[in-house]
Amino acid sequence: MADFRAICVLWLAIVPSWASATDIAPQKAQELTRLVQQDCGSCHGLTLKGGLGRNITPEAMSHFDRETLRDIILDGIPGTAMPPWRPLLSEVEALWIADFLKEGTAK
Repeated sequence: MADFRAICVLWLAIVPSWASATDIAPQKAQELTRLVQQDCGSCHGLTLKGGLGRNITPEAMSHFDRETLRDIILDGIPGTAMPPWRPLLSEVEALWIADFLKEGTAK
């Protein structure tokens, strides 16, 4: 049992660095950029400055950490028009989108 705990602790130490936005292949990054611009943009405005959904420009996202944004992207916001994207995106992809929203550029 101690070995299992040690493996879990090691795994948790590795995952944050493993799950970085830089692990996204260039073609996948282009697909995710299009997703943000088109799918997210359909609610948040084509310039991401707001529409049905709120402003999601880097300035508006600066106070969120990437993990909070990842969770919002994956699980949506109950009681709002923000849908969960978990069925379509991995956690690494959602982290890439979170970084993209915070930085305003593709990696």
